[in-house]
Amino acid sequence: MVLGIITIIVVCLVIIFLSISFYITIFGGGPFVPTPMEAVHKILKAAQIKKNQQIIDIGAGDGRFLHFAEKDYGAKTLGFERDPFVYFIAKFRQFFFGWKGKIIRANLFKQNLKKADIILCYMLPRTLKRCLPKFRKELKKGSKIISYTFQVPDLKAAKIIPKTDKIGRILIYKF
Repeated sequence: MVLGIITIIVVCLVIIFLSISFYITIFGGGPFVPTPMEAVHKILKAAQIKKNQQIIDIGAGDGRFLHFAEKDYGAKTLGFERDPFVYFIAKFRQFFFGWKGKIIRANLFKQNLKKADIILCYMLPRTLKRCLPKFRKELKKGSKIISYTFQVPDLKAAKIIPKTDKIGRILIYKF
């Protein structure tokens, strides 16, 4: 009897948790699609990260960019993830696999980007368009935006690394 009640409570909580995640995906920024590891390393290399630069991943997902930017390049990292389910995955990976990088559960539109040297993003164009006023208002001169696959509407990329069989295109914007 008690086990049945506990099971029902757990199932209900999971349904509520996933419903919130689904709502955020539909009406927030877009679905969680993990960047292939090969692409992560190519993107970070293309970003030309210098030690102690501030890297901000504005849809951090499971935190893989944060981990490797800090581990391989000595960057200061910060990521924002709005989806509670994906945020949980990121925290789980940090704890159990020793992944580095600071990730917080937050809406990127309520966060300050002024200290960013490099912004990393893998977001749909409609979300990137919503970000553009924030980028223009907060990013300092010399900052870069690295977008995987999707173009930031109304911005001209300084460099485009073309798509390959395994990796989508990489767009680099300079402010």
